[in-house]
Amino acid sequence: MSTFTIGVVGGGIVGLAVARELTRRRPGARVVVLEKEDRVGAHQTGHNSGVVHAGIYYRPGSLKAELCTRGRLMLRDYCAEHAIAYDEVGKVVVAVDPDEMGRFDALERTAGDNSVPGLHRVGPEELREIEPHATGLAALHSPQTAITDFVAVTRSLAREVEAAGGEVRLSSEVTGLSRQAGRIVVECGEHREVVDELVLCPGLYADRVGELADGEAGPRIVPFRGEYMLVDPAKQGLVRGLVYPVPDPRYPFLGVHFTRRVGGVVDVGPNAVLATRREGYRWRDVSLGDLRDMAAWPGTWHLARAHWRTGVTEVRGSLSKRAYMRVAQRYVPEIGPDDVRRYTAGVRAQAVERDGTLVDDFRITRSDGITAVRNAPSPAATSSLAIARHVVDAMG
Repeated sequence: MSTFTIGVVGGGIVGLAVARELTRRRPGARVVVLEKEDRVGAHQTGHNSGVVHAGIYYRPGSLKAELCTRGRLMLRDYCAEHAIAYDEVGKVVVAVDPDEMGRFDALERTAGDNSVPGLHRVGPEELREIEPHATGLAALHSPQTAITDFVAVTRSLAREVEAAGGEVRLSSEVTGLSRQAGRIVVECGEHREVVDELVLCPGLYADRVGELADGEAGPRIVPFRGEYMLVDPAKQGLVRGLVYPVPDPRYPFLGVHFTRRVGGVVDVGPNAVLATRREGYRWRDVSLGDLRDMAAWPGTWHLARAHWRTGVTEVRGSLSKRAYMRVAQRYVPEIGPDDVRRYTAGVRAQAVERDGTLVDDFRITRSDGITAVRNAPSPAATSSLAIARHVVDAMG
């Protein structure tokens, strides 16, 4: 008899966390990870801000709230066990305008409902004690918000999978799924992998691979590029930890913010610009196929009609460093457009419903032996180990 085999599509932090959990919970099974790139953590995992979130933003009772809270503690312990950088630099979410105070108060209530550890409200003077060069009317201070190296975590997870007898197959893009004698056939170009169960964690391709599995067209992934500016070394000492704005609750994006990285640099970002390719890290990265796919989805047009003014503002900031920094400079006035240079970028896989609604929570479905992670944007990296436990629990 053949060994019971479980396939995992996607070699980002979520896919590899799931694979590791499977090797621990199903020791008799064969676990195979299929990743289309030549390395793990190549896209969303390797292009985010490196922030370990404490659960400030997420609707109480949602999967994001639950798994972020649990996942942060699991990730902290994992990093300690594997000697991976993990630094609780702390975060301040700053209100700079009286019009923001209603949203600020609501955010404080949400954070309280989520039992964010150590969270407290501070005024302008205490804000300057925490971040001496930040300005604002009030701030929420989250001392246990941390930073880490998510690519290092992902590589460590891959090593654990292989040490437990699993396989991590790189350059293995999934091109088809079918059923055969009660098993699942995964096509990877000329290679075929036959598995008994399958977990889909394909990130930017969650909709396309998910549709291969169950025929469901939605929600569709609409890619948003997030661009960063790097702060000049002479000014990096002006930011001790993380300085965030009060987010707009209409969007799942947190706004342009200042982030200290584990390597010591400080950057500003990301913004949120509609990308012209699923892996469109630059303006010149264009895919006609991806554009056709977005144009064919009604939700894209509903989204554009409802939020075109915000989209124009984001594009203006993308094209003009001065416009980009005009927003960020409200929080740290001493860092302006002459103190930054264009840096890296990432692309967020944002699921959008047919009616244009941005899917705000994690979405994980299961049908006939296939578990699909349909929407897992931030804080998925923070939550990855908890997402893995949740997925494997649901598999039975």
